[in-house]
Amino acid sequence: MADFNSKAVFIRARSDEHKEERLSQIKEATAELFESAPYSEITLTTIAEKLGWSRANLYKYVTTKEEIFLEITAKKMTSYYDALRSAFSEDKPFTNDSVVKVWAEILNANQDYMRYVSYLNPIIETNVTVERLAAFKKKYYDLAYAFCKRLAQILSITKKVAYKIQLDVLFYASSSAVCCYKNPLVQEALKQIDITPPEMDFYKDMKTFLKMRLAVI
Repeated sequence: MADFNSKAVFIRARSDEHKEERLSQIKEATAELFESAPYSEITLTTIAEKLGWSRANLYKYVTTKEEIFLEITAKKMTSYYDALRSAFSEDKPFTNDSVVKVWAEILNANQDYMRYVSYLNPIIETNVTVERLAAFKKKYYDLAYAFCKRLAQILSITKKVAYKIQLDVLFYASSSAVCCYKNPLVQEALKQIDITPPEMDFYKDMKTFLKMRLAVI
């Protein structure tokens, strides 16, 4: 993780390269905040404070926090689908059981992406420009369709059915990832009522769900 100095001197970017560097710093700071804080507690003010910038300086690069989260999600989304395409390469044979195991491992390694997905449709996508959203959606469908084409070949199903499977998996994994996140407010509430919920095993849950979902093709 980057060491953001709260007393850092802000120097406005004077070139496209420097602008990209600033945007990378913004995304990194936001992602670090999201590792330990609920989405609702992260604001442009807290992001600016994390960077050691004023909010006015942050506004030189972004308008809403949703813009930042959309960019972070796009990067994590690419990593997730790249991992799927690499793991399920065409030079390897797969059974349903091996698909379950490999896919569950990739989901587990990309839990952070799944947590972003849970906020994507209801929140993140509601406060960005249509141009930004169109670019994000194109990237998503390009990646998802490429993976579903391979999944359809492996499972001997149509691409339409393969897409529905990957979507079901994505939604279930994103919900589970949120449940696995230990929200400080929820933890305090449970402490007050003396409740200790059962520990969740994300990887095991993903294997169970995948096995069940592939059984009903």
